[in-house]
Amino acid sequence: MQLEIGAADYDVVRRAVAYVTNHMRDQPEVEAIARAAGVTPRALTDLFRRWCGLTPKAFLQAVTLDRARQVLAECPNVLDAALELGLSGPGRLHDLFVVHEAMSPGEWKTGGAGLVIRFGLHPSPFGTALAMCTSRGLCGLAFADAGEEEEALADMRRRWPHASYVEDPLATAPLVARIFDPEAWREEQPLRIVFIGTDFEIRVWETLLRIPMGRATTYSSIAGHVGRPAAARAVGAAVGKNPISFVVPCHRVIGKNGDLTGYHWGLTRKRAILGWEAGKVAPEDL
Repeated sequence: MQLEIGAADYDVVRRAVAYVTNHMRDQPEVEAIARAAGVTPRALTDLFRRWCGLTPKAFLQAVTLDRARQVLAECPNVLDAALELGLSGPGRLHDLFVVHEAMSPGEWKTGGAGLVIRFGLHPSPFGTALAMCTSRGLCGLAFADAGEEEEALADMRRRWPHASYVEDPLATAPLVARIFDPEAWREEQPLRIVFIGTDFEIRVWETLLRIPMGRATTYSSIAGHVGRPAAARAVGAAVGKNPISFVVPCHRVIGKNGDLTGYHWGLTRKRAILGWEAGKVAPEDL
């Protein structure tokens, strides 16, 4: 039920975020944002508090360019800090307490031939979530707005064209419930994920797991950490191919100047996710 409420809220949030994005420099008042979202100012405030724990104004402040620059300035070497704290390696724990493994290169090269991937569509705080899993764990998480579900599924299937796909929402529902409920993010019950990609892509995706909630890093910083300091563009391509959105936080990668840059599932959704996360992080941790 909570996910259904969050999904319904996101429809309004999406309109509000789109308006905020187009009028960022004006720092619009709540009344203007509410009007654009099609609700009253009071309803918008109540909705945002329910959806992410922030007022619309606080959300706006959390997703501005100035805030992004501040985050980068406060912890320019966030990946170094994560490593120093021991937040790395195959058992690396992050916000969702994730443990991960990778499919063999052969399984990726064959396009997933012989692999059975179960999938299901579910409500989430960021629109419809398409979850995909194998017997070894979550392997895909995508997002879609209303009417885009088939396109999202086709996009994900192109990544592993020779796998066998079985629609099985009963298999994926517990994963989705676990992913979007912070109270279920427990060390003793880690979320198992499996990466299916090239060696380079997997190294990039593993590095994304080190970015703490409420923080951000740049493509060039990731390039340095995967041993390819001059390969920021290639890193950008690998980040864009991340098949497990939100869980593997590619949304926390931004440009050197604080610009949010691209996001495979849309910049409006990227702003929404960053703002939602800001509401989950204690003020002293921001």
